[in-house]
Amino acid sequence: MFALQQDDVPAPRRAPAIWRTMLNLDRGLVNLVGQLTVTGSVPRELRGKPLLMAANHIGVFDAFVLMAACKRIGINPRFMLAGGILDAPVIGPALRVSGHLRVDRKEAAAQATTARGQFDEAAEALRTTREPIIVYPEGRISHDPGLWPERGKTGAARLALAAGVPVIPISQWGAHEAVYWGTETVNGPGDLLPLVRSGLSAPLRRPRFQVHFGAPVDLSGVEPERPGAGVRAHAKIMQAITDGLIPLRRQEPIRPRFYDPTRPTDTVSPWKPRRQPGR
Repeated sequence: MFALQQDDVPAPRRAPAIWRTMLNLDRGLVNLVGQLTVTGSVPRELRGKPLLMAANHIGVFDAFVLMAACKRIGINPRFMLAGGILDAPVIGPALRVSGHLRVDRKEAAAQATTARGQFDEAAEALRTTREPIIVYPEGRISHDPGLWPERGKTGAARLALAAGVPVIPISQWGAHEAVYWGTETVNGPGDLLPLVRSGLSAPLRRPRFQVHFGAPVDLSGVEPERPGAGVRAHAKIMQAITDGLIPLRRQEPIRPRFYDPTRPTDTVSPWKPRRQPGR
């Protein structure tokens, strides 16, 4: 990995005012909660062009850390978000105006939209956007006891192949220390107490947030038309994320030092290194 040099960072393309405001507020929040270290970057030749960025998912705070890291290297990311988030009061309209992409399978089914039609629309949106789109291939925060990436789903890989866009792997570590996992569904104020308590204590603990932007994943050997192309591309993307994660957690190769009593640990990562680093 290599440290980011400020001289290598081109000025970011101007984003919608509301999204610029949210990114600036986010940067202040992340700096208040912990210490952010960013390594790697996005090649200059890929900036201002369609680009998919795939990140591991380690906690409820990691999206905020990713936004701050992207701001640090001079890009204005968008996220691929569930329709429920974009339809939420207050935050939903702000996110829609900011240009985030919608993933809404349930609504599409209710409107008799075919799965293929929705996929084609998403691929076209990815192909034509000028801002990098961040996705979580795992689909949820990892349940692996060691917090290594879960198996994930092939949707992001298949979208990248269909749209013909490069994929940048993002590896991150430390955001899981800011706020507890909490619960799968919120049924009342009591379910939010663990998140609030852990979040309020984070500025006192000052966790270290590490984000690494890896080299573009080489998908040149994956032929989109051949059966299983999505599976092969997905494996390459997840392996690249894991490879970037290993140096970030060199002191915690087996389990996180930070103990979150609320996080499930009922799956096993297929990407976890067989030989633990340093052994």
